[in-house]
Amino acid sequence: MEFKHRAYLSLGSNMGNRFALLQKAILFLQKMAGEVVAVSHVYENPAVGFEGQDFLNVAVALETDLSPQALLLLILQLEKDFGRNRKSDGYQSRTLDIDIIFYDDVVLQDNNLKIPHPLMQERNFVLRPLADIAPQMYHPTLGRDIRNLLQQCRDRNTLTKTKQKLFKNRLELFSHLQFVAIEGNIGAGKTTLAKMISADFNAKLVLERFADNPFLPKFYADQTRYAFPLEMSFLADRYQQFMDDTSQFDLFKNFMVSDYDIFKSLIFAKITLKADEFELYRKLFNFMYREVKKPKVYLYLYQDTDQLLANIKKRGRDYEQNISADYLEKINRGYMDFLKSHPQQNSLILNMNDLDFVDNPSDYTAILDQIEDHVLFTYF
Repeated sequence: MEFKHRAYLSLGSNMGNRFALLQKAILFLQKMAGEVVAVSHVYENPAVGFEGQDFLNVAVALETDLSPQALLLLILQLEKDFGRNRKSDGYQSRTLDIDIIFYDDVVLQDNNLKIPHPLMQERNFVLRPLADIAPQMYHPTLGRDIRNLLQQCRDRNTLTKTKQKLFKNRLELFSHLQFVAIEGNIGAGKTTLAKMISADFNAKLVLERFADNPFLPKFYADQTRYAFPLEMSFLADRYQQFMDDTSQFDLFKNFMVSDYDIFKSLIFAKITLKADEFELYRKLFNFMYREVKKPKVYLYLYQDTDQLLANIKKRGRDYEQNISADYLEKINRGYMDFLKSHPQQNSLILNMNDLDFVDNPSDYTAILDQIEDHVLFTYF
């Protein structure tokens, strides 16, 4: 789609998680209105005209093929979705306030929409963010650019630049995470999801190497005999790979995504090893774990045992076909215990029982939406 119009919007919020709400609104505009090409710094200022919590304000440049009226309708619906009712709002606190400041150099006056915004030159909290992204934009009727309007503005209310950064799109938001680990039981789909996210968001892909482990087929045939050498082999391989793959960031990639986290070694070892073997194993693991990079977001793909068994059968790896339901249930419980006891992992549990993100694009989109919401309300 070829965009033809440049609109400048002013966004504000003084209720709830203000940063997260503003970021979510920007991502919605990117998805539904056009391409967000610039976002200003975020500024904080007292409520004007009424008593209320301080506002956060930001300016956005949007390239769109929507008409001014169509853009206004979309904005009104977005505000409504965020809990605002303009008809009874007046000067009150609000979760989201969006105004169209400019639309190209259009001058429009009708009952529902006035462009340029008639009060923009009187509002420091509109002009200052706008000066970040369009300092030389000329007001088509006042004949002055934003810098001059800001200098001449009589609004002397306190305006403070915050340190928080808002992102133009989901790619920028996810890039901010640096490292995402996707975990799950055997057959949960973690490798497939990691590959899809890597391809769609230009992320460095870190995949667990397990097919070449000589102990794995033997373990599935005789767990008691081969549990300890298997777990020690996995730990050594995972540690070496993790150190190799995560210690250096790829300058041509936006972030890293892996289909495992090294902590899974301890989860599986606790299930498969005898008590004395596990204590020895844990001592070595704790030493190694201090050295490895920790994910900023830890995704756990949950599926019930019947679905996991169906997935394992479908992918057809011979050495996996004798995996028992009891073993899979123990692994699920092990992961759940880990997630409960390590809140610092910043974990998100995704229920995958009714999702087919490979063949159903809407299911994949739903997963990305859940990740986005988690990130927004965790880091903002």
